[in-house]
Parts: sequence; structure tokens; C-alpha cells
Amino acid sequence: MKILQVGKFHPIIGGVEKVMFDLTSGFAARGIDCDMLCANNDTTVRKLTIKELTPRNRIIICPTWKKLFATMISPAMIRELKHRCNEYDIIHIHHPDPMAALALYMSGYKGKVVLHWHSDILKQANLLKLYKPLQNWMIGRASVILGTTPIYIKESPFLKSVQDKCTYLPIGINEIERNEKAVQAIRNQYPGKKIIFSLGRLVEYKGYKYLIDAAKDLDDDYIILIGGSGPLRDTLQAQIDANNLNSKVRLLGRVSDEDLPNYYHATDLYCLSSTMKTEAFAIVQIEAMACGKPVVSTRIPGSGVAWVNADQESGLTVDVCNAKALSDAIRNILGNTELYDKLAKGARARYENVFRKETMIDRCLDIYGSLNG
Repeated sequence: MKILQVGKFHPIIGGVEKVMFDLTSGFAARGIDCDMLCANNDTTVRKLTIKELTPRNRIIICPTWKKLFATMISPAMIRELKHRCNEYDIIHIHHPDPMAALALYMSGYKGKVVLHWHSDILKQANLLKLYKPLQNWMIGRASVILGTTPIYIKESPFLKSVQDKCTYLPIGINEIERNEKAVQAIRNQYPGKKIIFSLGRLVEYKGYKYLIDAAKDLDDDYIILIGGSGPLRDTLQAQIDANNLNSKVRLLGRVSDEDLPNYYHATDLYCLSSTMKTEAFAIVQIEAMACGKPVVSTRIPGSGVAWVNADQESGLTVDVCNAKALSDAIRNILGNTELYDKLAKGARARYENVFRKETMIDRCLDIYGSLNG
């Protein structure tokens, strides 16, 4: 069996690209033939780049002509897939990526197709109008459609008529390793404080204005650390300043890959305040759970976020756009030792049972096997 993962871009920036790479590298580690075909995120690079993971596993990075509607326009992807497609028994397309779907459509490939439905297209309404016929073709062409959670697959309006060929493949990650000295150094910056951590782009759908508002209802022994950069940084800092919350909320800016594991381990609780279905899964939740940290997250209609963080098992879930509900949940967990211990153990157990990288790879191979059975 030889597999090709197709979609998005390289280097890895977001969750979709990370899942693609983790599947490709995970299969490579098991001696399974699997390549990855994607566009180059750097539009100044004009040549095809091939990176070898092993002599039998490659990342094929196609030059990009232009970025348009958050999509890398790469005619080279069409050419490469058409040239290579017959080498593969299964092509695994990661959605949403109109370029990947167009490349498959133009390739003439006749084999099995797995469509990995990471999320609906929500923000790019104009793109969806253009892309919908191709999306509908892609849905019909797929042998099986994978969601990251059962909820998202069930609730997607685009998949209502094809539920019989839908299943789900939860995202899995490796252990989050830590540097004990670095963890202690972070805690030493906030002596005596209960640390709440959140991470993400500083954009509207992350709901950080509600998390900052929640700090008003927390005592002085709480500190909220928000990692990440984005266009709302100045607005959020102004909100912090206007409400005299600088002792309770810190915007950390971008947290380096080296420092990030230490922040997860240093924190007492992780909080996800997102408000829109754009947040489909939130890998940050399982990163926190892998470190044995309880999670407070929101119940976003149609999203899989609240399935990932099981209420009363790995954390607590609350209504969206509700600062009081966030602060109440934070206090309930951090003010109750018995509840905290239960949810911390539950978070780690849920990671162990559902969200390990090896579990994701095993389940994906089972799905591939069912197509060839």
C-alpha cells in the first residue's frame, strides 16, 4: 500500500499541516510508503523542493504562484499530481484546500480517495461560491470522509446527505516534553499565583475579550497568560489597561516552540474562550490534557471543541461569549482540590485513550485497510 497526503502548504504553520505531516512521518517510522504533496508557503521559491524523510518517504513541495483567498495558488501541484498519481493506492486529501481538490480533479486519478474534513469553509464566503461545485464533486468522489470529531461531521451542512460514508479520526499528538528548570522559572515569575494559560492568534473568534473580562471576577491570586500574536493585540491590551487588569492578565506575544511545552506544564489550568465554529477542534486542548491540566472551554454550536474536552471528565465546558461563565468555571476548578484532581487525572486519561499520535496512526491504517478489504 502506497499513500499520498495532499493539501495545504509547507512549512507547517497550522493544525491541518501538522496532521498531514504527523501522518506522513508516522507512517514513515513504521516503514509504510507515504508521501506528502503540498504548496510552498513562500511565494518567492520558484523550484520544486523534495525533502526525504526516509529513502521511501518524501515531502514534495510545489512552488506557489500567488496566495489568494487564503489559498496557495500552485499550478505545479496540478502538474505534479497528474504526473505522480498512479504511483499511489490511496490519495488522502486534506480539506479545506481548493488547490488540492482541483489538483485531484485534473489528475485523472482512478484509485481510492480519502477526504479529511478538518472544517467547513466559513470565513471565505466568496471563495465558497466559486469552490462549491468542486467541493461537491470532491464529496461525491471520496471513498470515505473523515472528520476530527463525530460532532463536526454530523453537524456540517455539506455532509448531511453522505453520513453513510463518514467517520472520524481524532487528532493525536506525542507527549509534551518539558524542561523542569524552565517550568520552575515560569512559575517563579508569578509567585503564589494560580496560572491560567491560553494560546492562539489574537483574532475575533478566539474570544479573548471575554477571557479578559473574566479576570474582573477573579481574585488577585489568579493570573491569565495569553500567548500568541495577531491584529487584535493593541485592542486587547487597551481593554486590559482600561480595566486595570495588568496584574491579572498578560499578553505574552508569540511563544517559541522551545518554550511552549514549559508553559503548558507550568500552568494550573488551560482556558479556550473561542466563540465560533471556525474553532473546529483546538489541538491546544489536547496539548494541555497531555500535561494533565484541566481545561475550561466553550460549547460552540456545530464545533467539535466540547467533544474534545469532555465536560466533567477532562474539564468544564461553558456557553460562548460569557465572561461570567468562564470565571465561574475557572474558580470552580482551581478552588476545589477534589474536583481539580479528578479533572487533572481525567484530562491525562482522555489524552492517553483518545488523542495519542500512535492511536491516530493505528485508526487511520484501519480505515485504509477497510478500503482495500
